Amino acid sequence: MEKLTRQDLHSLEDYSAMRDEFRAQVIQHKKNRVLQVGPNVTMHFEDRLVMHYQIQEMLRAEKIFESDGIQEELDAYNPMIPDGSNWKVTFMIEFPDPEERAVRLKELLGIEDTTYVQVSGHEKVHPISDEDLPRETAVKTSSVHFMRFELTSEMVSALKAGAALSVGIDNSKYQYAIEALPDSMRDSLVADLD
Repeated sequence: MEKLTRQDLHSLEDYSAMRDEFRAQVIQHKKNRVLQVGPNVTMHFEDRLVMHYQIQEMLRAEKIFESDGIQEELDAYNPMIPDGSNWKVTFMIEFPDPEERAVRLKELLGIEDTTYVQVSGHEKVHPISDEDLPRETAVKTSSVHFMRFELTSEMVSALKAGAALSVGIDNSKYQYAIEALPDSMRDSLVADLD
């Protein structure tokens, strides 16, 4: 999947005129890319369209129109675009009550390492997490992690041939699995793979 360049972006003025339509397109697109795993974890499978929207929104919110500022946003968001053999995920642990959240983030230490995707007939794939910076301490995990799931060429071929895809978390304090993603979501994720 190609990374975004300055040529892909719209000027602030042009984006303002098309924002509602573009936002509606992205919301529809994300319906097949956001996965609830149990009651408190959401996995956002990122891609080029979603990152394009994020960059446009940042440029708009911060009123960035200078080359250096635009390049900073591209450099920040382009790493979340899949590379053709992987999925990149924003992993969010969500507990609305701050006191419960503080307790549970201590209990869920290492949750990012126990998360997996699995192509039917193949081994589980655990993510490479938080490559940009450490997001957990010795006593608690972060409520947000960035993950990269690397797939083998055999897994990619199996998915393209229609193999089922499951996702789960095997943490001792949080165990949930989705045995087979809906076809619409599976197909959207397979489209990320070269």
